[in-house]
Amino acid sequence: MKQEFKTISIIGLGYIGLPTAAVFASRKVNVIGVDVNAHAVDTINRGEIHIVEPDLDMVVHAAVKEGYLRATRQPEPADAFLIAVPTPFKDGPTGPHHPDMDYIESASKSIAPVLKKGDLVILESTSPVGATEQMAAWLAEARPDLTFPQTHGEASDIRVAHCPERVLPGQVLRELVQNDRVIGGMTPKCSEAAASLYKIFVQGECVITTARTAEMCKLTENSFRDVNIAFANELSIICDKLDINVWELIRLANRHPRVNILQPGPGVGGHCIAVDPWFIVSQAPDHARLIRSAREVNDSKPTWVLDKVMAAASAVVSARPGIAASDLTVSCLGLSFKANIDDTRESPAVDIVRALARGFAGTVLVAEPHLSSLPHELHGERVTLVPADEAVQRADVVVMLVDHHAFSQIPLSEIGTRALVDTRGVWQTREIH
Repeated sequence: MKQEFKTISIIGLGYIGLPTAAVFASRKVNVIGVDVNAHAVDTINRGEIHIVEPDLDMVVHAAVKEGYLRATRQPEPADAFLIAVPTPFKDGPTGPHHPDMDYIESASKSIAPVLKKGDLVILESTSPVGATEQMAAWLAEARPDLTFPQTHGEASDIRVAHCPERVLPGQVLRELVQNDRVIGGMTPKCSEAAASLYKIFVQGECVITTARTAEMCKLTENSFRDVNIAFANELSIICDKLDINVWELIRLANRHPRVNILQPGPGVGGHCIAVDPWFIVSQAPDHARLIRSAREVNDSKPTWVLDKVMAAASAVVSARPGIAASDLTVSCLGLSFKANIDDTRESPAVDIVRALARGFAGTVLVAEPHLSSLPHELHGERVTLVPADEAVQRADVVVMLVDHHAFSQIPLSEIGTRALVDTRGVWQTREIH
């Protein structure tokens, strides 16, 4: 029998939670969004958004205006609860990249008092294998009057599942609807209930599996991407040493019918690809050798880029008698972890700019068209946010870090004779790989 969901609660109104809440609400389902951030709650309740995502502002505005979406700081009763909170790192037995479950634990305990028999709880947060079972254990501890799948199986009062998101920033609304969804219930009835929920808006296929397989599936998808990016990044370093244009090389190699090398960059960022592989490494440190190596290659790329920038600045000083490094200006283009979004989580561009501010004697400018102020990681650093045209005009060294559309439109003639470090291959005739 298909389960009906009159009210859905989304715990965590960030880059995944808010779009998910908006899409459910656009289907005329009552949605209660919960977030500890008062600014986010107030912004959403005005029908506005606190993140950048194409078309999300219109969907949220309509949902709030029509009364299908509202935000609050405290959980309220609902028929289904979707937890979409961060899972960052902390120091642990395997080192500094141990998964931090504190946000999931806090979210679980916050919804426990309002749970009732028949409710569905879904963990959407990307998590280490076993996280869904741990969440269910926390819920059971908080609500001994209810039964859960780990002890009562199909007869449990509460259904529990893991259903990871797999969307691309900048295309979240479309991909939430169109992409296939992996549904990992703790029991078949848990999976059935979760699939019924997502079919409210998902046009792709809802594929049923176990909770552990669903957890590992998300980690595997992002580790696959990370390994492939690491190959491209390592190739760019080798090509630089051998005086080969890596962009041309990749273009030629990709003409092979079974080769599809990705594009190198300044590193890997974001809340998924830069994080998820470490979850696998943390749980199988003796066996995840390739996955660990790929992470190390990608994590080390910002340091390599920084060295190229410092070398470029030194070359400028050597070519201009009478000036010092302190007289130079380095302008960095981009701070987000990928093009055409405002998300700076785990961004290698931020790491590079911060290192420059601390290690370069001259002026450091940064242009980021998707931000009105510097991210908190750069507060207090010797960095000034300026428009792109000013950044280029004032620069002695131009550093392309993020290939935003606005930057890609800058003609090479505007760079002129300035030293150039192009980590994205935007100006391929003069790039430093």
